[in-house]
Amino acid sequence: MTEISKTSTSPGTSPSAGRPRVAIVGAGVCGLGIGWRLAQAGCHVDVFDKGESGRGATWASAGMLAGGLETEPGEEHLLPLAQRSQKMWPDFARELEAASGIDLGYRREGTLWIALTQDDAAQLRFTYEFQTGLGIALEWLSGAAARAREPHLKPGLAAAVYCAGDHQVDNRQLARALKQAFLSAGGRLHEHTAVTAVEIEAGRVRGVALGERLHRAEVVVLAAGAWSRDIAGLPEAARPPVRPLKGQALALRMDPAAPLIEHVIWVPKGYLVPRNDGRLLVGATVEERGFDDSLTAGGVFALLESAWRALPAIEELPIDEFWVGFRPGSRDDLPILGPTPVDGLMLASGHHRNGILLAPVTAEAVAQQVLTGRPLPGTERFGIDRFGIDRLGPGEAAA
Repeated sequence: MTEISKTSTSPGTSPSAGRPRVAIVGAGVCGLGIGWRLAQAGCHVDVFDKGESGRGATWASAGMLAGGLETEPGEEHLLPLAQRSQKMWPDFARELEAASGIDLGYRREGTLWIALTQDDAAQLRFTYEFQTGLGIALEWLSGAAARAREPHLKPGLAAAVYCAGDHQVDNRQLARALKQAFLSAGGRLHEHTAVTAVEIEAGRVRGVALGERLHRAEVVVLAAGAWSRDIAGLPEAARPPVRPLKGQALALRMDPAAPLIEHVIWVPKGYLVPRNDGRLLVGATVEERGFDDSLTAGGVFALLESAWRALPAIEELPIDEFWVGFRPGSRDDLPILGPTPVDGLMLASGHHRNGILLAPVTAEAVAQQVLTGRPLPGTERFGIDRFGIDRLGPGEAAA
């Protein structure tokens, strides 16, 4: 195997002496965010992606920062981390916009979750009481009050819940901005460069294999989303238990000067997200279909029907785009962050539907672990050891 120890360097800060050489697998929001923070700290950082940066789950998402309304029973342990990252987002957005020169489309109108029928309202009331019981700041609205905020919603709404703290960001602008900020900080980005294996020797990483070439690194961060467990060379104790959760979505085209809605709106079986450029995102299915990337008539019909029932005026809107993405779901639907039993191998995967929301805290947590060897307080429970696969097998232990 041919060894690679140096790559071309983009303009930016030079790596500092004593900082580790880091290879990151995956150029989505997590991989680029971690890379940006480490490059800012003076590390020699290379990010590899088998395709174009930011074109996986990051590109397919809706950019909702919903640490409140998305909290479900069983996710109580995630709430403090989600709220922490949500509070980081305004400063994170300002810093990233300044570093990249790219507008992230960060919007603060808040989020409405609407109930179309009395049955919907009963379910919404249950969710509202669960979430407010956790201390999430929500406001219960009558149907008329919801329509006062969004007049194009269907007449006769049963009820709604408003969360002022649940914002949104343009996920595709975010991907572009992270790429630019990472390169400007001195990072090196290798698009269309598949990592075929993580190279491990005597219980610690040596780097990553790029076909027959070895790129040496003292630290490897696995941030390849739903593809993270499929990288060759990982012992079972370091293989993240993630799987793809297929999501079909689409975008309609509104008049940006007269958009139908201003808030993010959750509807029964879906959501509507308005963009500054007039796009109206409609999503998304949740399907256990592996990496099947086909759009289906049933999936698209369900999305349009759900959106139309809440917002009848979409009937006249042109369709702008369809797409499919793959959320990285872990065994317990919580992120997997931090070190593994392999010395120098870090994980940042399993974020499910919260990859955009958790981007700031993920970048901070993994960067701190790499730079100091200590976990970010509050992230200890999200390690791979919680799955009970924390021991290396025969021949894999450090010599």
